[in-house]
Amino acid sequence: MAYRFLSSRVVPSSSRLSRRFLFIFTLSLSFTYLCYSLIFCSDTTMQSPSYEQHRCLLFQNVGGKKLLQKSHYCTMTRGDPKGLRDVASNVGLTHKGPSPSQNQSKHSAAFLNTARSTAARDQKANNNTATPKFGNKKLPNSIIVGVKKGGTRAVLEFIRVHPDVRAMGTEPHFFDRNFDKGLDWYRSLMPRTLDTQITMEKTPSYFVTKEAPKRISNLSRDTKLIVVVRNPVTRAISDYTQTLSKKPDIPSFEDLAFKNRSLGLVDTSWNAIRIGMYVLHLENWLQYFPLSQIHFVSGERLITDPAGELGRIQDFLGLKRIVTDKHFYFNKTKGFPCLKKPESSSLPRCLGKSKGRTHVQIDQEVIEQLRDFYRPYNFRFYEMVGHNFRWD
Repeated sequence: MAYRFLSSRVVPSSSRLSRRFLFIFTLSLSFTYLCYSLIFCSDTTMQSPSYEQHRCLLFQNVGGKKLLQKSHYCTMTRGDPKGLRDVASNVGLTHKGPSPSQNQSKHSAAFLNTARSTAARDQKANNNTATPKFGNKKLPNSIIVGVKKGGTRAVLEFIRVHPDVRAMGTEPHFFDRNFDKGLDWYRSLMPRTLDTQITMEKTPSYFVTKEAPKRISNLSRDTKLIVVVRNPVTRAISDYTQTLSKKPDIPSFEDLAFKNRSLGLVDTSWNAIRIGMYVLHLENWLQYFPLSQIHFVSGERLITDPAGELGRIQDFLGLKRIVTDKHFYFNKTKGFPCLKKPESSSLPRCLGKSKGRTHVQIDQEVIEQLRDFYRPYNFRFYEMVGHNFRWD
């Protein structure tokens, strides 16, 4: 108390405040310096692995995309001083006798260039790992086996909108024309799929190929089959129209369809007629697959109600109904539905120019004769599949 009294009496108030401020300021500076010293020492003596890993990441430019890749230098030297010496020796950094200090910057540049070139070389050698491919190439879980000119391309394009379906864009013709090329060749054509996704392919000629059911069954009896059927008379005219566009010199539809038109004898050896005898082909398939594993799509309803037909296809494949009416609009010019504009595109998705072409005009009497010919086959087909497609 005496000291406080004397100091208050001897030292002026303003001088005492200045000294106190100076003491506090000096103390804070000392403490700040001490903290920075401790942080710096800790960083230089014990850097974390994550810091080293971050420091060892190099930007590479592959296919126009920047990718972060660990350099070869980091892989060799992390936790391995010998590896560091080995890499250093490759660029002349190992200390063999006195080393001129003026070359240190040159050695550092050489080391960095070697690390970068090594990383680029590794990137080129492992290009597949730089652009990871998800999933595996698997044999198809489902196949659109028919029929030609029934609407198979539309079904494929529509169902591919579903995120759990991956499909080939082209027809592999494995089970009819390319069977001798083997399963490895067939599998190599398939898109990569995840375990939760369905692999699908489309080859309409399978339905009328005698060997196809047995071959597919031997591959997997669990394969789900989709058949798109259409009024056989309309289908035959569409088939002929397509052929005529490629071969303008072929005989008329009437000449090809009949052995003797006056007697009403239809030429069932002509492929365009034979395909429409659905019941005969289905009998062959039912020897190897139960009816429950075959789903029939109406080519007519695919035009008038695409969402309904796609809903039933999704149910058959065990998929959630994601493709709905919001995905479609009717193209009046083409005369069939198209997919609405995807977010990633500025244009809607319609089938190609070869789809929806105007049919060749056929005499109505010829059409009636073909309807009479197909009627018993159609009724047997309705009974076999348990559904009336109303083509008569």
